[in-house]
Amino acid sequence: MIYVTSDLHGYPLEKFREMLRKINFSSDDFLYILGDVIDRGKDGIKILRWLMAQPNVQLILGNHESMMLACDFLFEEITDESIYRLTGSKLDTFSTWMANSGNVTLEALRATRDSEIEYIYEYLRDCPVIEMLTVGDRDFILVHSGFDSFSEEKKLSDYSEYDLLWARPTLETRYFENITTVFGHTPTVIFGEEHKGKAVATDTWIDIDVGAAYGLNPMILRLDDMKEFYFD
Repeated sequence: MIYVTSDLHGYPLEKFREMLRKINFSSDDFLYILGDVIDRGKDGIKILRWLMAQPNVQLILGNHESMMLACDFLFEEITDESIYRLTGSKLDTFSTWMANSGNVTLEALRATRDSEIEYIYEYLRDCPVIEMLTVGDRDFILVHSGFDSFSEEKKLSDYSEYDLLWARPTLETRYFENITTVFGHTPTVIFGEEHKGKAVATDTWIDIDVGAAYGLNPMILRLDDMKEFYFD
């Protein structure tokens, strides 16, 4: 079975593992996480450590992981003084990450060994930004945010990383006619209070960011039969 979830944002790792136990996730199954496992909540680095040890779990890069990667210059030496010395474009890059709740991840990394930080960064650099797959007779695109400036005439390679990590579709947005695009990034409550805590689907896409960043439980989607799993 193929499962997808998104935007854990530091959700407690043990609670997430309990969710996987509840759906009987096993070594015969595969899970895709559509980005943003870090920032906001406290367990983002714990989730990354767990991910790196799982042969049947794949992280698709999210905009929060991208912001962390852009700040790799910080980890030459993480001190208050080195942060204070930041200037120019580096300061702008750092400020953007902090404005998006990167501080909790930075604090966790300060308590992490240099060799492990390097290993985490290598792992994130190898993460794809998009994945195409067929499950049964249905084709899927998995991506963090959907597509900015979408056109069905564009090749996937024509989209920039920004297009795939920062898009904000509306309910009127349409993607590929014969491929279901699955993404997160936009909490579904943004589409209306009636969607709070639930996935939102149109005929061309499904948004599975149900608001873990804001204290709700993430959901899991099984692609084999499109079954949605929610947790109290």
